[in-house]
Amino acid sequence: MDQRLKTAAFLAAAIIIPDQITKSVIQQKFTLWSSQTVIPGFFNLVHVLNKGAAFGFLNRPDSDWQTAFFVAVTCAAVAFIYYLLTTADQGDRFLIWGLGLILGGALGNLVDRLRTGLVVDFLDFYVGQYHWPAFNVADIAITCGAFAVLISMYQQNRRTGPARRRRRAAL
Repeated sequence: MDQRLKTAAFLAAAIIIPDQITKSVIQQKFTLWSSQTVIPGFFNLVHVLNKGAAFGFLNRPDSDWQTAFFVAVTCAAVAFIYYLLTTADQGDRFLIWGLGLILGGALGNLVDRLRTGLVVDFLDFYVGQYHWPAFNVADIAITCGAFAVLISMYQQNRRTGPARRRRRAAL
C-alpha cells in the first residue's frame, strides 16, 4: 500500500476508535436526552441522537430520508477521498492528513448510521442560552480535516499562483 494511503488509513483509525469508544461510553452512562454540566455556562456532556450531518445540519426528526442519503453521500465521499489520495502529491502533508481526518470522521459517523440510523452526539458548548449544536469526535475530525485541506489548497495556490499570473501577463 502506498504511503499516502497508509497515512490516511492510520489517521482514519485514530479517529474511528476514540469516536466509537466515546459514543459507547455516553450511551452506557447517560440516558437519552440527558445532560451533565461540566463547566457551568459553557460546556455540558449530553446524549442526543442526530439524523443529520455534522453539528446537526439537516437534523429533522420529522423526516426519514436522511439515513439513506447520508450513507450514500458517505460512500461517495470515501470513493472520492481514495481518488484524491492516490493522485495527491506525496509531499502534500496537509492534504493527506486532512483527507485522513475527514475519512475517519465520515466512517465514524457511518458506523452509527449503519448500526442505528442515527449518530450519537455528546459535546454541548454554549454561552448563556445560545447552544452550538451538539457534536462528537468524528465531527471534530471532519472539521479539522477540512481546515487542513483548505491550508493545502492555499499553499498550492501560493506555489502556482505567481507562475500562472506570469503566463497570463505574457499572453
